[in-house]
Amino acid sequence: MAAPGRRADFSSSSAQSPGPSPAGASGGGGGGRRLLRTQTVGGNMGESIFDSEVVPSSLVEIAPILRVANEVEAGNPRVAYLCRFYAFEKAHRLDPNSSGRGVRQFKTALLQRLERENDPTLKGRVHQSDAREMQRFYREYYKKYIHALQSAADKADRALLTKAYQTAAVLFEVLKAVNVSQSVEVDQAILDTHNKIEEKKKLYVPYNILPLDPESTDEAIMQYPEIRASVYALRNTRGLPWPKENEKKPDEKKTDKDLLDWLQAMFGFQKDNVSNQREHLILLLANVHIRQIPKPDQQSKLDDRALDAVMKRLFKNYKMWCKYLGRKSSLWLPTIQQEVQQRKLLYMGLYLLIWGEAANLRFMPECLCYIYHHMAFELYGMLAGNVSPMTGENVKPAYGGDEEAFLMKIVTPIYKVIEEEAHRSKTMKSKHSHWRNYDDLNEYFWKVDCFRLGWPMRADADFFKTPKLAYPNRLNGEERSAGSVHWMGKINFVEIRSFWHIFRSFDRMWIFLILSLQAMVIIAWNGGTPSDIFDSGVLQQVLSIFITAAVLKLGQATLDIVFGWKARTNMSFARKLRYVLKLVSAAAWVVILPVTYAYTWTNPTGLARTIKDWLGNGHQPSLYILAVVVYLAPNMLASGLFLFPCIRRYLESSNFKVITFMMWWSQPRVFVGRGMHEGPFSLFKYTMFWVLLLAMKLTVSFYIEIKPLVQPTKDIMGTPIRTFQWHEFFPHANNNIGVVIALWAPIILVYFMDTQIWYAVFSTLVGGIYGACRRLGEIRTLGMLRYRFESLPDAFNKWLIPSDAHKRKGFRAAFSTKPSKSPSDEQEIEKRAARFAQMWNLIITSFREEDLIDNREMDLLLVPYCKDRELNIFQWPPFLLASKIPIALDMAADSGGKDRDLNKRMGSDPYFSYAIRECYASFKNIINTLVSGQREKVVMQEIFTVVEKHINEGTLIKDLHMRNLPALSKKLIELLELLQTNKEEDKGQVVILFQDMLEVVTRDIMEDQELGGVLDSIHGGNSRKHEGMTPLDQQDQLFTKAIKFPVVESNAWTEKIKRLQLLLTVKESAMDVPTNLDARRRISFFANSLFMEMPNAPEVRNMLPFSVLTPYYKEDVLFSLHNLEEPNEDGVSILFYLQKIYPDEWKNFLERVDRKTEEEVREDETLEDELRLWASYRGQTLTRTVRGMMYYRKALELQGFLDMAKDDDLMKGYRATELMSEESPLMTQCKAIADMKFTYVVSCQQYGIQKRSNDPCAHDILRLMTTYPSLRVAYIDEVEAPSQDRIKKIDKVYYSVLVKASVTKPNDPGQSLDQVIYKIKLPGNAILGEGKPENQNHAIIFTRGECLQTIDMNQEHYMEEALKMRNLLQEFLEKHDGVRYPSILGVREHIFTGSVSSLAWFMSNQETSFVTIGQRVLANPLRVRFHYGHPDIFDRLFHLTRGGISKASKIINLSEDIFAGFNSTLRGGNVTHHEYMQVGKGRDVGLNQISLFEAKIANGNGEQTLSRDIYRLGHRFDFFRMLSCYYTTIGFYFSTMITVWTVYVFLYGRLYLVLSGLDEALATGKRFVHNSPLQVALASESFVQLGFLMALPMMMEIGLERGFRTALSDFVLMQLQLASVFFTFSLGTKTHYYGRTLLHGGAEYRATGRGFVVFHAKFAENYRLYSRSHFVKGIELMILLVVYEIFGQSYRGAITYIFITVSMWFMVGTWLFAPFLFNPSGFEWQKIVDDWTDWNKWIHNRGGIGVAPEKSWESWWDKEQGPLRHSGKRGTVVEILLALRFFIYQYGLVYHLNITKQYNKSVLVYGISWVVIFSMLLVMKTVSVGRRRFSAEFQLVFRLMKGLIFISFISTIVILIALAHMTVLDIFVCILAFMPTGWGLLLIAQAIKPVVEMVGLWGSVKALARGYEILMGLLLFTPIAFLAWFPFVSEFQTRMLFNQAFSRGLQISRILGGHKKDRATRNKE
Repeated sequence: MAAPGRRADFSSSSAQSPGPSPAGASGGGGGGRRLLRTQTVGGNMGESIFDSEVVPSSLVEIAPILRVANEVEAGNPRVAYLCRFYAFEKAHRLDPNSSGRGVRQFKTALLQRLERENDPTLKGRVHQSDAREMQRFYREYYKKYIHALQSAADKADRALLTKAYQTAAVLFEVLKAVNVSQSVEVDQAILDTHNKIEEKKKLYVPYNILPLDPESTDEAIMQYPEIRASVYALRNTRGLPWPKENEKKPDEKKTDKDLLDWLQAMFGFQKDNVSNQREHLILLLANVHIRQIPKPDQQSKLDDRALDAVMKRLFKNYKMWCKYLGRKSSLWLPTIQQEVQQRKLLYMGLYLLIWGEAANLRFMPECLCYIYHHMAFELYGMLAGNVSPMTGENVKPAYGGDEEAFLMKIVTPIYKVIEEEAHRSKTMKSKHSHWRNYDDLNEYFWKVDCFRLGWPMRADADFFKTPKLAYPNRLNGEERSAGSVHWMGKINFVEIRSFWHIFRSFDRMWIFLILSLQAMVIIAWNGGTPSDIFDSGVLQQVLSIFITAAVLKLGQATLDIVFGWKARTNMSFARKLRYVLKLVSAAAWVVILPVTYAYTWTNPTGLARTIKDWLGNGHQPSLYILAVVVYLAPNMLASGLFLFPCIRRYLESSNFKVITFMMWWSQPRVFVGRGMHEGPFSLFKYTMFWVLLLAMKLTVSFYIEIKPLVQPTKDIMGTPIRTFQWHEFFPHANNNIGVVIALWAPIILVYFMDTQIWYAVFSTLVGGIYGACRRLGEIRTLGMLRYRFESLPDAFNKWLIPSDAHKRKGFRAAFSTKPSKSPSDEQEIEKRAARFAQMWNLIITSFREEDLIDNREMDLLLVPYCKDRELNIFQWPPFLLASKIPIALDMAADSGGKDRDLNKRMGSDPYFSYAIRECYASFKNIINTLVSGQREKVVMQEIFTVVEKHINEGTLIKDLHMRNLPALSKKLIELLELLQTNKEEDKGQVVILFQDMLEVVTRDIMEDQELGGVLDSIHGGNSRKHEGMTPLDQQDQLFTKAIKFPVVESNAWTEKIKRLQLLLTVKESAMDVPTNLDARRRISFFANSLFMEMPNAPEVRNMLPFSVLTPYYKEDVLFSLHNLEEPNEDGVSILFYLQKIYPDEWKNFLERVDRKTEEEVREDETLEDELRLWASYRGQTLTRTVRGMMYYRKALELQGFLDMAKDDDLMKGYRATELMSEESPLMTQCKAIADMKFTYVVSCQQYGIQKRSNDPCAHDILRLMTTYPSLRVAYIDEVEAPSQDRIKKIDKVYYSVLVKASVTKPNDPGQSLDQVIYKIKLPGNAILGEGKPENQNHAIIFTRGECLQTIDMNQEHYMEEALKMRNLLQEFLEKHDGVRYPSILGVREHIFTGSVSSLAWFMSNQETSFVTIGQRVLANPLRVRFHYGHPDIFDRLFHLTRGGISKASKIINLSEDIFAGFNSTLRGGNVTHHEYMQVGKGRDVGLNQISLFEAKIANGNGEQTLSRDIYRLGHRFDFFRMLSCYYTTIGFYFSTMITVWTVYVFLYGRLYLVLSGLDEALATGKRFVHNSPLQVALASESFVQLGFLMALPMMMEIGLERGFRTALSDFVLMQLQLASVFFTFSLGTKTHYYGRTLLHGGAEYRATGRGFVVFHAKFAENYRLYSRSHFVKGIELMILLVVYEIFGQSYRGAITYIFITVSMWFMVGTWLFAPFLFNPSGFEWQKIVDDWTDWNKWIHNRGGIGVAPEKSWESWWDKEQGPLRHSGKRGTVVEILLALRFFIYQYGLVYHLNITKQYNKSVLVYGISWVVIFSMLLVMKTVSVGRRRFSAEFQLVFRLMKGLIFISFISTIVILIALAHMTVLDIFVCILAFMPTGWGLLLIAQAIKPVVEMVGLWGSVKALARGYEILMGLLLFTPIAFLAWFPFVSEFQTRMLFNQAFSRGLQISRILGGHKKDRATRNKE
């Protein structure tokens, strides 16, 4: 931690700031700067408010004192000084030797500050002595804060009171210390006050959701009868035997003690754990209680049904475990009815308390069952009053109830075992078999033997033994001897690195594929049509497949024994017996079947002949059939059961001994994975899917791949070839077997791979059909939205508003075509309209707050908040009605009395008539409101009557002169403008406007009408009365005195004016509103989702409560200004970049903050935060995630309001609630219900450390908490405490802490800091396994509710989607497959990073198709959706009792998310997928980030392949579901790998044929043309390679959701932007990392970074990242292709070569150059030059300890070999065998040299080639030794030596050319021959590094390796440098990579950047 000195500040005294400033704090990061500027207290001392947090962890106790000092500083500096002085003294007492980290610096800084502040504060002191000063201040504080607040009851005041009590307590502590030091007595009155405060302080502790102290009973949330009932039930402690020490404390009132307090006293749980679980349990029970139907009779009494419901879910796993082990559960209920409820609550409380304190043991659910089993039994004993036979006292728990007894004596010993094993996992990098992971330790409790552990647990039990030295065990106090340490080994399963796992886990699938292949080959060989199978001879041959099956089964049985060997010590006898019997029976069948088969033939050949010779002749065909029938009997039984899944489920889940004995043979008995079979309909669906798919695959394989190959194969085998072009070791071999293998190998590989292609095709079709059925994409454009908008309020009220049966009936009537006009219906329709308006407007305003739309668009989109009673029509949003009125006016003016056109238009466009009606009604309404004079009212009435008469008769246009309407409209618009300004001085103008309008109407429009006497009164009724001059005051023209103006404004009135003005003035159609693409997508998706099927919404009070949990480590919380403005090397800053990518949103932002330009925003300091937020909401920051998730709360508050509001409130609208004070009863209730239903916990693992080191992130997290008061932050606190151990000075103690923002009133001078709610001690560091799941696990205890949504740090949410959450949660209450309730609800995601660059666009399309169509098919029909990262919602109680929401073992659970899905499925859960709600998600955006991400996923899949979960799923699913599971998890990666293998196998086969001369012999003989099946095979390979597997579902999904035309254009555009290059490249990434993980391990979590990639990656960086995964392989393939071309060209046409190898050349080019192609500014000359110097420096730097791989090639090279070192013997052998392929080149090519032609293929030639290689290596070694030995002293000798070597080399070449006729081609071929050999030698040397080091040749190996790397670098660099010469290449690349706006911006910025550089150089000169 940086020195906690005071932080340099921006105020006056920063110059005197003592102590070093913490790293990253002093003004550097804008993150800190802003906070400092606002939070300096009073500006007097220039110290940051945050300094109270920057305290070393060992002095954490003084933080509250420093907080108080900061708080009171403004009011009384001297008191603040005394507080700090006291803090200094206390710090000295706590750590007198300053041994803690950072303590010395802290004390020094504090002391310097005290010295500085002493004199100034003395001057400001009022009293003479400090003691008096303190007493005076204490009294004042009490009066001002505590006395004043005590009477107030609201929530904020309670929070302030809590804080005031804490502050007062600290002040008293300081006061006492000051008085003691000055020997003054403390005043008695003050002592009394203090005692009172202490009492209150105990009650008023900071709380999370429920304030449970006696004085808070009148808070809104405590008013709920259900909560009161739960609290009351928990407080029923009647008849509990309290321990003696509790009875001795009379001061504690027994009344407010509850059941959990009793459990704490008896079992020794931690206090905060008890408080946490108390709230948890109360909320859980209350929420279930609320939902009970019919409603309980007494709301105040806890309903037994609710209790039973929670209990059933909480103990389901425990009861299953008891049954599985054959034990009775410990849940005994008393006979007396009154005690039952109490007992149930005790059992539940006990479980939750154990779970809440179990720390890492939560990953081991059955371990918790074991602990609970014993503790519940003890609980029962105590309550039954059992007496100990020894002491005669009541039974006590084995571990006593001392403070922290549970943690120290039960959790810690087991934790220590986990810790030891985890420590070994770090030393045994890749060997999972050498340490026990969480699963192993948990599965120990799956055997009855676990009870041998005993209770209290035996310290010497096997379980506690770890292979290292035994640690002194604190279990029962005694030390454990380090004697016989017998490590118990793995349990049930051993994770061994091997490709065989793929066969072992999915053996049924491989056996099926192999047998099908065999059968097809036999049929093709014997005739070639499937009907041939009825020929008895063919059938006989086909039946031989069962022999193959028996052999494969034997392989499987052998693998089981080999792989399970290390777990043998823990296996039960039955299980070992099963393995042995399986092996024996498999071996027996391998003998029986071939023997009986031999007897089916009359005159056999081959092996069958031999068998007959041994065993005697005979012919009994039926014997084999009988054997096969017996062999297949178990399979027949299984397939019979497959048709009746319910029987299968029952048999597997049963614990009856008879049944378990019967099932023993088919499956080893394991606690999980029993009875996972689906309902019959699901079964039918996925079976049909796979039957069709396999039929299709096998048909195509047979007719296109296998059958065409048979004839050529027969030809080849028929005529052996004897002419070779190399030395052939087996010249007389029959059948040309090498050729056959080379021919068939690629085809067979493709046969095993192409199911993946068929899966892609079928899943695309099925997914598309399903999506269409689910009504996806019905509304995908704004046009469609407009068209369907009329039915939107309908759909809205149907799904989003709770309705009971009665309402539903009214609902149909309300929106049917002929609504009945009864008043109640009328009112119902009004209410619906009001509700729709509330929600719609909330969505639109959230768009505005997010800057997706501007103010004008917002006005056009809003609906009036409530129906205007006076208008009596439904008002649609103006964007639907815009431009309709001006068009109508024009049409009317031009109509000439004909109304046909207008009517037609009104008929075709309903909004046309809506607009006209609304406009007329509003006009009439406004006129009537304004006109107050009696006479004028009559006139108006008369005119309107005439108009309405014409309307009713339909003669309006015919009889009135419409051409003058525009004039009237113009006057009306002027009037509206005046009404908007509403100023007194405009009254005259308003009157004249009225008169003008009247004139237009009466004179022009209605001139022919009979207006009778009315018009007289208008035009001159007065003139007859007075002939002479009239006095002014009597001359009242019409309207002069009769207008109410200015108007009394109200919301509704201004809204009406604004709306009418929009209708009249918006000329252009609002077709493109909103213009922002994101807003369009969201609004269309939302509208569309309302027409999908979803459960009906319950009322908020009846919905399932849920939590959201986000794990956070060290990512960006909020961009600092420094981050935003810092330019990269191109001069591009993040802010500039964002402005270019989101130009419209930037414009809307400027409009929102009312500024014109960026400069104006910069000038205003108050907008600095707004700017940072604007940018952060567009990055992948925590702020964005939190804002999105807090929409849930907003939505719940609104929905709560709509549920609870009375009709008149509803009609006033939610706008009214927005204006209502926060404290109105209705709003308080809405907030309370939201609290009850929703909790958001962000687990900021490092927050405590960040806070102490003054990290800007901590400030930003704190700001989030203050912005969203209901946000909770959990973190792991690491505190240093003095150690009991003498050797160690300091122990680290770890806590799980939950904090919230401390509430302050806005004008309060105090700080906004956090306050701790719960602090639960942990047994040690929580992070033992993978970081993210451990982080989730520590925070999960602070979540609430029955559901838990896991949200990652790169996600966001939307207001409109949050409204659908309560519908989604209802899915938990429906069985989706007719068998089981869902345990995880999948939700679709929208990838929001697609707009960044073309790569990001490919990635986002690929991801989108996976999270939509991919998962839709997985969930239904295939039923194998798991959990893939994050918006999924977990059934919280289900997972809380079954090991949590992810698995955390190091490395094996690298993809921790999917294991949650595996675990859920294996434990009888059910994962569904829902498409009517979506969550935003960010993805990686640059090639290097994407590759790291793909590498992480591939590594994760490699580890899954080894895992027990995949093994169990592969064996426990039925055949077809197993296929689904394989092809959608590891099968996808394995198929990808086979694709690459196909290319290798094909090319090496060609190499063999070309170099041996077989190819030429075959081609020249013209006997054999074998291209068509090969072309099919290679076509399917390139199908995968080019990314069409990804493209199919992608196209389908885009087509469904955005239209197939869009899909097609997107596809073409993607190809133009080189998508296939990207997909081919990522194929290499997947293959490399998947294969490497399976062979050698080396999987690790890779932080991919979530930033914006606009920077250029250096050449060396790309080289490091891709050299092994792509470059080396690309060069190898290139050499293969070149050799194939050179030596095969003489007899083969160029066309076939190109046709066959084009996709391979494409792959080579892509693997070598894609990283540079997708690298921003990759072809810019200046960058290229810099890259080259950088690369040179890197390659020549020396490595060594502590040199980073980024700094030196040697370090990197060593790190690359890391996995090899850990991979064990198997890995080394495989590596050496693979390296041997590089020697083929040399062997084949030396015979093709011109020199060697005369030596006639002798083996000597090959020998001599090795002599040449070794002599070359020797020369190199000589030179390097010479350089070391001679270069310093004997410089001349060394130079002579080098000269001699050079001359001899040249002369050798000359002699060879002259005498041996060597050609230039020979030299080239030599290079091709010898380079691979050198590389092969290198690989072997690396694999056997220890041996090479012993011999002392490692240095030479390193030198050789460096030479190869330099050559590869040159090979890659040259073409790039060449292209960089042409400036247009760089332009093209930028265009291709980035969107238009940004590439334009980038060009401009480069120009500016150029100017800057020029200026800078000029300045230097």
